[in-house]
Amino acid sequence: MAALLEVDHLSKRYGAVVVADDICCTVERASCVGLIGPNGAGKSSLFNMLTGIITPDDGVIRFGGRDIGGIAAHRRARLGIVRAFQIPRPFAQLSVYENVLTAALYGAGLSGSAAQRLAVEVLNRTGLLANADEPAGHLRLLDRKRLELAKAIASRAKLLLLDEIASGLTDHEVMALIELIASLKADHAIIWIEHIPHALRAVADRIMVLHFGRKVLDGAPADVMSSPMVREIYMGLPADAA
Repeated sequence: MAALLEVDHLSKRYGAVVVADDICCTVERASCVGLIGPNGAGKSSLFNMLTGIITPDDGVIRFGGRDIGGIAAHRRARLGIVRAFQIPRPFAQLSVYENVLTAALYGAGLSGSAAQRLAVEVLNRTGLLANADEPAGHLRLLDRKRLELAKAIASRAKLLLLDEIASGLTDHEVMALIELIASLKADHAIIWIEHIPHALRAVADRIMVLHFGRKVLDGAPADVMSSPMVREIYMGLPADAA
């Protein structure tokens, strides 16, 4: 089976600053790829190219076998490429249910009872059904993160781009979010930028490391996290540190 996402020789520079240097990768359906690297490594720029916010200088992005170069960001979202951000920005005055219903209506393009059914299913799946009538602005941080995921799912995402979504949570809350993301992997492809190593180890099938826009490692989580290169460039430890 062909990969859902194929990135071939993707490059982007701003003058002397290179944010993507000949990146190649694939993401399969029902899998999670962790994405790590120091600040400025090009992680967010890669997400921006995948979602259509910025245009690469070279390379091809295929989604579901289709070259999506030149396709606008809103159309890529309708195809199923959906990003969940580090800082959730719900419609604060709307209820949790109304936020998810909006995603079903305008993200997935559903209407009427079909949109309502999907919204309820997603609330149940993400553990937010009990909060359905609560204003989204009143939610605690963990539930705002859940709502960010719920909106993405209700938009009928096929590829979830998770941008440091566990940031700011307590250890206990991170574990709850890990459990939810692991359950989403069954029917989504996921790329997860995260600075919490144990979160990625719990969910990711592979971890890809970017450094100055170049992919320098891509492999099993245990192998990548224990590599001297990652300890040096990502964790700030000497390459020969224990």
